[in-house]
Amino acid sequence: MPQTDQINRELELARSVLSVEAKAVAQIADRLGGAEGAFVQAVTLIERCVQRGGTVLVTGLGKSGLIGAKISATLTSLGITSHFVHPTEAAHGDLGSFRPADMCIALSYSGETEEVIAIASLLRQDGIPVIGITAGERESGLKHASTVVLAVGECEDELSPAPMASTTAQLALGDALALCASRRLGFTPEDFARRHPGGSLGALLRPVVEALRFKVENRTLQPVSDKVSVAEALKRSETSVRRPGALLLVDEQGVLSGLFTDADLRRLVLKDPGALASPISQHMTRNPGCLHEGDLIRDAVRMVREHRRDEVPVVDTQGRPVGLLDVQDLVAMKLVRDDGAPGGR
Repeated sequence: MPQTDQINRELELARSVLSVEAKAVAQIADRLGGAEGAFVQAVTLIERCVQRGGTVLVTGLGKSGLIGAKISATLTSLGITSHFVHPTEAAHGDLGSFRPADMCIALSYSGETEEVIAIASLLRQDGIPVIGITAGERESGLKHASTVVLAVGECEDELSPAPMASTTAQLALGDALALCASRRLGFTPEDFARRHPGGSLGALLRPVVEALRFKVENRTLQPVSDKVSVAEALKRSETSVRRPGALLLVDEQGVLSGLFTDADLRRLVLKDPGALASPISQHMTRNPGCLHEGDLIRDAVRMVREHRRDEVPVVDTQGRPVGLLDVQDLVAMKLVRDDGAPGGR
């Protein structure tokens, strides 16, 4: 086990790294400029490329190349067709990947990476737009070869010989560029879900009604009038195909008016067994928090986590019950744990 003073030095170093990287990202935000700035021009280039049916190809060498690959993956996730092209491979045939409708994002922190400058220059000669991402707006080979230059600023990487703050800055700027372009093109969470059917990210963006085991339409859930007794409500609920962990109570118009859970029943019987003959309206939770049928599973996860709810009613636009979400539905999807904590991503 390291000594206390060594641990303290390590923690201080870690804080320094995080502080420097946070500063680098904040510096980019200050440099974005207004409506006529380079960032807006870059978003417009991506928008036009997509509208022409083109592909956003991304290139970079070394650590910048790794960041470029991630930016390309983010663009693809957000509905913008993109591929990473290695600059050296491009010089040996991969330039054939580029079409007139395409564009390129080229990363070089120094702005002087020969392989990146070479591919950017050739593309500009062919009339293909190039967004250059470099340290600054000073003169550089990449600046001359680019249609638009996005500057991340001079980053403090003196803490390590390996690029850290500079690559963090490039990554953050690429994320901002990808998301802004995607939003301008009208990409929606529903579009994201269709492209990510597997894993928890896709699951969170599915409609909540897809997660329901207990639904009114298939008689796995039977709403009960709030005018009857507790005993009568329990009897009527037994007409359901399988028993949920709560009763949904409705008024004369069929609108959700209350929730009565198994836990409510246990407490009631232990306190006064004779209360089974009393009106259920006296014991139900009135106007319980609910979800609407147009909500997403992520909304259900948020409600379960924030309010520690085991059962959540789902209603239509008129407030009539559609189904009941049980926390076990989310546990089965590995979106929350049995204790309500977040599940895996």
